[in-house]
Amino acid sequence: MTDLEKLLAIEEIKGLKAKYFRCVDTKDWEGYRSVFADDLVFDITSDMPDAGVIVGADAAVAIPAASLTSDITSVHHGHCPEIEILSDTTAKGIWAMEDNLIWSADSATPGQRMNGMGHYHETYEKTAKGWVIKTLKLTRLYVDFTPGA
Repeated sequence: MTDLEKLLAIEEIKGLKAKYFRCVDTKDWEGYRSVFADDLVFDITSDMPDAGVIVGADAAVAIPAASLTSDITSVHHGHCPEIEILSDTTAKGIWAMEDNLIWSADSATPGQRMNGMGHYHETYEKTAKGWVIKTLKLTRLYVDFTPGA
């Protein structure tokens, strides 16, 4: 790959991750599913230890689709990506992240909040449809939880 091709690939991966955040926060589960490889390895044990490591994009999408109900507003941000192109079709990256979850006044736990910070450690694969997330591991540095009423 030329330097220009590498820069283009990095920008495409940044766009992929932007779509990841937008789709999870807008609860666009079809769009969210589209950012993952079918054989995704999804490790969110830092958030949900009992979930274990999830294999398969459909199983991974089912978790936020079930837990981020309409009475919860989520805001996810990714920052400072460190993306390394390994080949024409593979890459890896680390993203600093922050997320906020806010339960609405009409939820079972009104006023409940969660704010977390950490990193996404990911690998990417370029397929016929473009770059997709192949593996994702979330690590947490900080979580602040405020119980609701």
